Amino acid sequence: MIIHKDISNLTPIKNPIVTVGTFDGVHIGHQKIINRLNEIAAQTSGESVLLTFHPHPRMVLFPDDDSLKLINTIDEKTALLESFGLDHVIYLPFGKEFSRLSPVEYVRDFLVNKINLHTIVIGYDHHFGRNRQGDIELLKELAPVYDFQVEEILAQEISEIKVSSTKIRRAIVSGDFDTVHRFLGHTFTISGEVVYGYKIGRTINFPTANVALRGVHKIVPQNGVYIVQCKVQKEVVFGVMNIGTKPTIESTSNISMEVHLLDFDAEIYGETIVVEFLQKIRNERKFDNLEALKKQIKMDVTQARIYLNKN
Repeated sequence: MIIHKDISNLTPIKNPIVTVGTFDGVHIGHQKIINRLNEIAAQTSGESVLLTFHPHPRMVLFPDDDSLKLINTIDEKTALLESFGLDHVIYLPFGKEFSRLSPVEYVRDFLVNKINLHTIVIGYDHHFGRNRQGDIELLKELAPVYDFQVEEILAQEISEIKVSSTKIRRAIVSGDFDTVHRFLGHTFTISGEVVYGYKIGRTINFPTANVALRGVHKIVPQNGVYIVQCKVQKEVVFGVMNIGTKPTIESTSNISMEVHLLDFDAEIYGETIVVEFLQKIRNERKFDNLEALKKQIKMDVTQARIYLNKN
């Protein structure tokens, strides 16, 4: 897969079969569109092209609203898109000037003049251009003018799936990972560097790896304890992760992420760790003392092992 971050001098693409969107999460609805894109590319001796935006349009249009958290960082999204066999991904810089383009200018100046699209594959409810004025009907009107084809993903095809990035974000925050996995078609992950912490876990025989999250806009599950699968030092290790403020140990509003890795004892400071969320165990809570916390962690680990043995 070829990644393009500048389309001012785009290398010619053969019969570009194009779709457009934010594709946060690359969920099963997105995958349906991508699969169709690849099918048409194969039928037309063309190349599949996914055009997406960075940063997310909402972050540019509503800069004072920091409520939007994304399922994927740009690196995570790129890796997922590559796994589905796309030929090209274009990350189009989204700024105020671009947002003011009329729908016709957007189609003519970018899709036609820069990408030279052969076919656009788009959902029935897709909107584009200034104030989201463009729609599927405008694309159909412009198709014969600029000599491209339009393939519409019909309402019934999309409604069969009944999935959206917004629904997935809500499920992630609430810890409903059965829904998350069903809608994504893959696990939800976070990644970061293992950094030094207070080493309190070592004193109660449950050492933890402190994870410094990558991506300020990355969504994180609510405070609680989770069964996770981790990839670190080319190994796959299961663990129990706590997300929260560690109320038993200190009084702070800072959120930390710590994972106790099961049956693993290696020095991993400075290493990158990828954490896949499998199931929520419980909410975070404050205990009367470290001994009570230790007892609860033992129960959490036991519950995690039972879950892992069943799955």
